[in-house]
Amino acid sequence: MRAARGLATFDDVEPGDHVCWHPDSAVTPSADVLAYVADGALYGDKIVVLGSTGAASGLPREAMPSASVILDFPRVTDPDTIVSAVRREARTAAREGYRSVRVLAERMPAAVPGETEELVVQELRLDEFASESNAIVVCAFRRSQWDAPTLEHVACVHPHEMGRRAERPAFRMYSTGADSWSVDGVIDSECAQAFNAAVRAAVRCSPSLRLRFDTLELIDAAGMHALVDAARHLPDRRIVVEGANETVRLCWELAGYASAAMPVVMAA
Repeated sequence: MRAARGLATFDDVEPGDHVCWHPDSAVTPSADVLAYVADGALYGDKIVVLGSTGAASGLPREAMPSASVILDFPRVTDPDTIVSAVRREARTAAREGYRSVRVLAERMPAAVPGETEELVVQELRLDEFASESNAIVVCAFRRSQWDAPTLEHVACVHPHEMGRRAERPAFRMYSTGADSWSVDGVIDSECAQAFNAAVRAAVRCSPSLRLRFDTLELIDAAGMHALVDAARHLPDRRIVVEGANETVRLCWELAGYASAAMPVVMAA
């Protein structure tokens, strides 16, 4: 069972992890990433880099294993194209006898309309890929290059985080199976927008999905509204919430959301 956690170093990554990495310095010491790459060889993982080497990793091309793959897409690229390419490399790696793939995704802003939404969609799909394939996916976001709201949105859809930040995301949403997502932490007015973006991204991937609230501590009125609004964003979408505690279910009913016409169902 996957669970959200913070990582101190690359040594702590495990198969199935999807890590939001915030490099601490302006120039990342290549030794950190070299160790990550070396561990890939040790455990039988093929290295796949999303983006050109050097920007976030600090690694020159000649430092990469000869069997590694670099997928250098334009900054504005459809999420399906990127994730499909990663899945294809994973299938190739399996045929070649590798345990799995070890992905390093170097994130660079494109500064285009809708960039944050597309990033969230891509990260959710990469998380689903990591969960089902037992791959390791590390996504590098340098804090100096991104605005705070975007960093909050992308951090919330990674179950794991590495690197120092002033504040941790209030909640995390991550894959627990086909069309199933676990939500933990606290969803209130301060992070309702990020939660709305995460759920909207998830319903783009599936017309019917489950949200697991087993480890959710709190969701207030703003969070509930964000959930319903996300379900209504696209037609014919349905969300079933499972594992919510008694307090959450009671607040849901008192808010008037427990109706047959509602696209979100709070399961008993």
